[in-house]
Amino acid sequence: MVFLMLTAPQDAIEQVLEGASRLGTEQVDVAEADGRVLAVAVVAKEPLPRFAHSSMDGYAVCADLIAATEEGRAWTLPVLGESRAGEPLGRLKAGTACRIFTGAQLPTGADAVIMQEDVAREGDLIRSIDRPRPGQFVRQQGEDLTAGAIALPAGLRLDPAALGLAASLDHAELTVARAPRVSLLSTGDELRRPGEQDRDGSVVESNGMTLAALARRLGAVPLQPPYVSDTRAATEQALVEAIAQSDVVITIGGASVGDHDHVRPAAEALGVDLAFWGVAIKPGKPVGYGRKNDARLLCLPGNPASAILTFLLFGAPLLRALQGEPCPLPLRQRMTVRGSHTKRTARTEMLRARLKRGAEGTVEAHLGSSQSSGAVTSFAAADAIVVLDPEITEICDGETHEVIRIADMIG
Repeated sequence: MVFLMLTAPQDAIEQVLEGASRLGTEQVDVAEADGRVLAVAVVAKEPLPRFAHSSMDGYAVCADLIAATEEGRAWTLPVLGESRAGEPLGRLKAGTACRIFTGAQLPTGADAVIMQEDVAREGDLIRSIDRPRPGQFVRQQGEDLTAGAIALPAGLRLDPAALGLAASLDHAELTVARAPRVSLLSTGDELRRPGEQDRDGSVVESNGMTLAALARRLGAVPLQPPYVSDTRAATEQALVEAIAQSDVVITIGGASVGDHDHVRPAAEALGVDLAFWGVAIKPGKPVGYGRKNDARLLCLPGNPASAILTFLLFGAPLLRALQGEPCPLPLRQRMTVRGSHTKRTARTEMLRARLKRGAEGTVEAHLGSSQSSGAVTSFAAADAIVVLDPEITEICDGETHEVIRIADMIG
């Protein structure tokens, strides 16, 4: 297939996401579900809180009884019993108060709590001029959630707070999206692993490690086969094996048009249905995408900054969609950009930046000193991407532009 024009970034993203939906489901222990995507909503089986309880240390009373006493004059009540967490007092005897502690169940017959600081304790009596209102310092049954209410919706990527809520609702296991299997194929005869014996012309491979870490954060299971040598036969064989065992195959390098770039011809020879090859972005133009059987093939350039950027732009939303996230694309926001830049192409440019707080307390995006596609340092120092649309030719310090937080790209 011949692609005569570069695909617009938004069109490329839409084609990557076309037909992408949750792969399946599995049960996991609630304690192991951090970062996973809910496939079935968590429903409150009981009200939350399960019962009315005190939010303060103090005394449980009947507010109406105290309200009936003369305004402005001190009242006294005998203290009978106590209610503490795990050992509640069943019923408050009429005309009395009971000692109560934070988190303890409110006795039947009581409707308010007076803080211990607001009464004087004299033996078995408490005295005060305070007139408590009904419900004072009481967390009512079902105040957070009523029985049957949806506590956590399907499609939510779980975080520690969500796990705590699910656990408080007595859910020992959660039904989550199956983790996509992602094969990361790093191509090139020059590649060696960190710490391996150096050799003339070798390059320490870092892209695979970086993308594997990003894939894990996105809830996927990264697979890293051996490096693929720069031959057509080796490339085809690696693709065949990866397609057979993966939901997503991501190639790194070998995607351009050089004599030793074999990814595209190998993919075409294997019958991969390519949707596009080449996207109008900088860095990262040589990006390809297609499908073969049930696997999706995303081909990325080999320059480190280009590989990371294109993974974030196309790979991250794909992995999120394959886990059933309803909104797999990150939010974009406009903010002040510090630094200047002149574009040399008509493509959409993605500039690496660091977010910092400005003089007036607002967040600003500070452009990195290097925007080279091969600069490993550029993403290590970045937490945001400034988006420059094709019609923008240059930006000056203090202008406002669209910015994407990298944390929002990986959910």
